[in-house]
Amino acid sequence: MRPVTEREIRASFVNCSKGEAQRVGLPGDLENRPWEDLDFLGWRDPGARERAYLVVERDGGLVGIALRAAGGAFRTFTARSMCSLCFTTHTSGGVVLMTARRTGQAGRQGNSVGQYLCADLSCSLYIRGKKTATAGRGLDESLPVAEKITRTRGKLEGFLDQLTG
Repeated sequence: MRPVTEREIRASFVNCSKGEAQRVGLPGDLENRPWEDLDFLGWRDPGARERAYLVVERDGGLVGIALRAAGGAFRTFTARSMCSLCFTTHTSGGVVLMTARRTGQAGRQGNSVGQYLCADLSCSLYIRGKKTATAGRGLDESLPVAEKITRTRGKLEGFLDQLTG
């Protein structure tokens, strides 16, 4: 992913109002993100942990979505959960259900789409081995990293299609 600015991020949101986009708590480390290793920019709102955001390059532009993390995440140290984007397994609440309001009329009627995602939205770093999951060693996949990246991007595209379709 290419480095993006605060202005670009705020202008990219498709499932919230312009006013809501202006109030989004942005990460304080945009200039230090490992952009070359990111398939999307994802973060939890520093002022409201139940809010999360994804910004994706799509069709030559940016698409931002506002997410809400479900409360009461399953937090046992023995159970494992798997992210539906990158297939990384975590323990201790490392995967949470995140929902996004759909765009258009469906969103105005209260419809949303949900996915189980890495709680810290670091999918890109997990699949590249730049970050270790809370479950320690993940699945023994023989899939090369390039194919994991393609799979994750495809899953993300599918999620965006559900959201905007």
